[in-house]
Amino acid sequence: MTEHQLLIFLLEILIILGVGRVLGEIFRRFGQPAVVGEILTGITLGPSILGRFLPEVYHLIFPPEPIYSNMLNTIAYLGVLLLLLATGLEVDFSTAWRERGVALRIAFIGVFTPLVIGFLFALNLPEQLSGTTDRLIFALFVGTAIAISAIPIISRLLHDLNLLKTDLGLLILSAFALNDLLGWIIFTIVLGMEARHLNPGRIITVLTATITISVVCLSLGRRVTDQVISRLKASYPAHPGIILTFIFCLGLGLGATTQTIGIHAIFGFFLAGIMVGGARDLSERTRQVINQMVYAIFVPIFFASIGLRLDFVANFNLPLVLAITAIAILGKLIGAWLGTMGSDLSSEDRYAVAIAHTPGGAMEVVIAVVALQFGLITPHIFVAIVFAAISSSILIGPWFKWAIERRKVVNLLDFFLDRATISDLKSRDRDGAIKEIAASLSEQEQMPEANLISEAVLSRESLMGTGLEQGIAIPHARIPHISRPAFALARAKEGIDWDCRDGKPARLIIFLVTPVKEAGLQVPILATLVRIMREQTNYRTMINAGDEDLVKIFADILRSKGKVIRKQSA
Repeated sequence: MTEHQLLIFLLEILIILGVGRVLGEIFRRFGQPAVVGEILTGITLGPSILGRFLPEVYHLIFPPEPIYSNMLNTIAYLGVLLLLLATGLEVDFSTAWRERGVALRIAFIGVFTPLVIGFLFALNLPEQLSGTTDRLIFALFVGTAIAISAIPIISRLLHDLNLLKTDLGLLILSAFALNDLLGWIIFTIVLGMEARHLNPGRIITVLTATITISVVCLSLGRRVTDQVISRLKASYPAHPGIILTFIFCLGLGLGATTQTIGIHAIFGFFLAGIMVGGARDLSERTRQVINQMVYAIFVPIFFASIGLRLDFVANFNLPLVLAITAIAILGKLIGAWLGTMGSDLSSEDRYAVAIAHTPGGAMEVVIAVVALQFGLITPHIFVAIVFAAISSSILIGPWFKWAIERRKVVNLLDFFLDRATISDLKSRDRDGAIKEIAASLSEQEQMPEANLISEAVLSRESLMGTGLEQGIAIPHARIPHISRPAFALARAKEGIDWDCRDGKPARLIIFLVTPVKEAGLQVPILATLVRIMREQTNYRTMINAGDEDLVKIFADILRSKGKVIRKQSA
């Protein structure tokens, strides 16, 4: 590589990363996924727009010599591998497996319904759209790409709507975890089938290898990873970067292993992310560091590079784009909705779960990119899948918010038990604080015994922690023997370690219990409480309030800002 070639390469990265981040943040500011802006960056800078209207400028920035595209593709490929690692971190397999009843049914039906619909659609496409690839392999790839869902998008949306720590959020993420795992296993098997040209013996080998490595990684591998991270944290408390190095080495090692045995490396990185994500001593801060690095640097380059690969305008087929978009969205919607049948969810929550599964987002695009690189789909199909992913990602925000907001208004003050307030907790750890608040709550009228309350909340806490940012925690659970929701306020002046996402100790704790059968009310109560507590003025006022004034101040805040939407009768 000459110095001039290095200069051009650095300028390419600078332009792609800079423009991609700017457009991504613009879309994020309007409530849309950043991936939309990043893909549009590549389309704008690539042959579709810049190459069509200013070809001299386009070739000046992106010369046709192979060395430039090879270097850029290497960085982009590293980006997709790290994206799968970060996606695996989002998958809480332990919680998903404990909740596997409804979640597994939603995931299974939610994957195979759109896969079958997409398979049948692709099987009947004309040859000029399907290409020369084996028709069965082509149809399986299209079906798999359509069936996959985007856990990063829905995770971010649940967080933005203050629903991440609710039971509905837990169910959605559990179903997504199993959905992603099923989808990637199917994709890996189909990719292996193509590489072996449908040889039955080799197909069985790939299928056996995929299932075996998945079982080993998700059982023994998760336990070993958990122990290694615990020992690293204990041995090197002042050097958290060692854990980051271990995580990336694990991804590289598993990626190389899966690639060697005939399974694509991206599946190895995905499994590595799941293994690491279940580690008890992996703090929220470390997870955020990994996500921020991957999504701030590598992911924008990868998605922008997509638009540099081919001319989106020349390969845009409107009927095909509309058909694949409709099949992808409606297929996943119907599949997830069918999966919720027979559950205890309200009709509104069933519809919300179904809507949550519709975005294909980054994962749909990743599968399309790999399929295009292997020559398994035509550029027309690739462009249609990318536009389907963009459309569903844009649609999910307002659509899901609408589903959540189909409720009537009540005030949180109706559920606040002011006499159970604890202005200064004596306990200095999370479990002790939960038991102390449960004891105070149990002394109120129509409340069950303290041990019943604390056991339910601690059990719920073990599934997914309820520590938020800015010193706030909202432990909650559904418990029997109560007829309406109730919550208490507790303050820890010195703070309690609650494993909050920003690493800060929890100082204000809202303790919420709801009836087992009132499935549609817990979510809006939690969302409204989180919104109130995240307002810095409210937080500072309550932290600085005297012991005798705390209840009155909180009641006044609830009275003015505690309106909550309550589900309408089905």
